[in-house]
Amino acid sequence: MGLKDLHLKFKQGLQLRRILKINTGFKKKEANITKKPSWMMPAVSHGHHVVEGYDESDCDYFRVQREQIEELELWLFGVSDPRIGDGVTKYMQAHLFDKKPKESYIKGKGQETMKKAYLSAKSKVRDAQETEEANGVGSVSAMVIDGEKLVLANMGNYRAIVCREGLAHEIGSRHKQSPKRSWSSRFFKASNKQSKSSDLVVGAEKIENDTEFVILASSGIWEVMKYQEAVNLIRNIEDPQAAAKYLAKEASNRLSRSNISCLIIRFD
Repeated sequence: MGLKDLHLKFKQGLQLRRILKINTGFKKKEANITKKPSWMMPAVSHGHHVVEGYDESDCDYFRVQREQIEELELWLFGVSDPRIGDGVTKYMQAHLFDKKPKESYIKGKGQETMKKAYLSAKSKVRDAQETEEANGVGSVSAMVIDGEKLVLANMGNYRAIVCREGLAHEIGSRHKQSPKRSWSSRFFKASNKQSKSSDLVVGAEKIENDTEFVILASSGIWEVMKYQEAVNLIRNIEDPQAAAKYLAKEASNRLSRSNISCLIIRFD
């Protein structure tokens, strides 16, 4: 072997070691990109209350469901009027939970699946009523994905209100997007002005340190109090069951004439 050949092999070997070093470093960097440990996730607690009317068949439908798909924790919460019933839940169960999809699919398609669930439930109500529109139906849902992502949907006069740092935020605002946090194609607004739209609205965002709790409530709550007022009434009640009961009873005391149902989700 000549000196030229030895020099060439040495140079090739040096290049190979450099390539291996780069690849190893890249893999090590990938390994460091992991999900938050469980102790860093907010604890999810919940409570609900309904003021029963004279006709039990007219009571709202509640849903609290927890699913564990491998290491991913999913919570599904909902309040619906009797006509919607468990329509949204059944769709979510069949098209998402039962399929045991990968984490990336759930986080990427959760909002879309929620929208389809509502459209499906609304279509069935419309077919049952034999009309072109499902007038007056109401429902509100929340899905908590691994304590990191929040997917909300509301329809009719049922509303989802999020409390962040003591302020009430409604999904569906068309106000200017915040540079720090935004909903996917829809935004929250901190305001006392009540939304009058009965259209379906769906949104998703990250659960941050300042996300305190979510109120899912029927029209019987919102026809007698503003969003910020509801938040102020229960913000200092740590037990979500006690908070839900207090809010529902307050609406009853104010002589609300619609179904009074609410579900509180707290992040601690």
